[in-house]
Amino acid sequence: MWYQIKSRLFFLLKSSNQHGIHSPFVYDLITKCLYDTNYYADYHKLKTLRNELIQNQNSIEVTNQSSEPVFNSDNQKISTIAKKSGASFKKQKLLYRLTKYLNPKSILELGTSLGIGTTAIAFANGSNNITTVEGCENTSDIAKQVFQKYQLNTIQVKTSSFEDFFNTLKTEKLGLVYIDGAHDKKSIIENFNYLLKFCHNDSVFIINDMYGSKKMTEAWDTLKNHKAVTISIDTFFWGFLFFRKEQSKQHFTIRL
Repeated sequence: MWYQIKSRLFFLLKSSNQHGIHSPFVYDLITKCLYDTNYYADYHKLKTLRNELIQNQNSIEVTNQSSEPVFNSDNQKISTIAKKSGASFKKQKLLYRLTKYLNPKSILELGTSLGIGTTAIAFANGSNNITTVEGCENTSDIAKQVFQKYQLNTIQVKTSSFEDFFNTLKTEKLGLVYIDGAHDKKSIIENFNYLLKFCHNDSVFIINDMYGSKKMTEAWDTLKNHKAVTISIDTFFWGFLFFRKEQSKQHFTIRL
């Protein structure tokens, strides 16, 4: 906890907004997407489904795939999972806007959890394909119920470890990759390196929880310094990685 507090204070000292951004791509991304204050009609549905899960007092057995599990015990209330592992309403809205703005044709999410973040992507993405991977069968079953209730038929749920899923991955290119289910340095770097071959010039990788621990921050530093990454954006709770070859390598620290 102390590491996160210290990291947050340091982030606030060095972060900025759109002023002084000279890259047209990054400036437009910030002003037209990240800072977009419009209230979209889908926000109400996102908030409703999130609240339904937060109020769900049923319990399930959770299978931890990560070397650094989020929960201390296997038996967890759905409400607890929604609060601790699910996207906040702020993150839901941001995922929605980012997906709508970039309009990626093929999307991969590592770490479905209850599907709170996945639904935000799906509502914004229309008919494009979304594949989401969850290692815990009971958790993915709840997510499937959510997707069915809201008729989100473009989402394909794969109940599998990430490693086993990678062995079956045959897609040509990925427009958006959301890495939300890896909480240790080694796994994040390995996931990134494996999926890099599926990215294209306009792809974006979203890395969650970079300041969850010192090792997570080290992983983020490794990724943003990778030779394939040209633009990296640190928003504290998420990191964005772009691969636009027409741009020189730049790093931005942006308050949201």
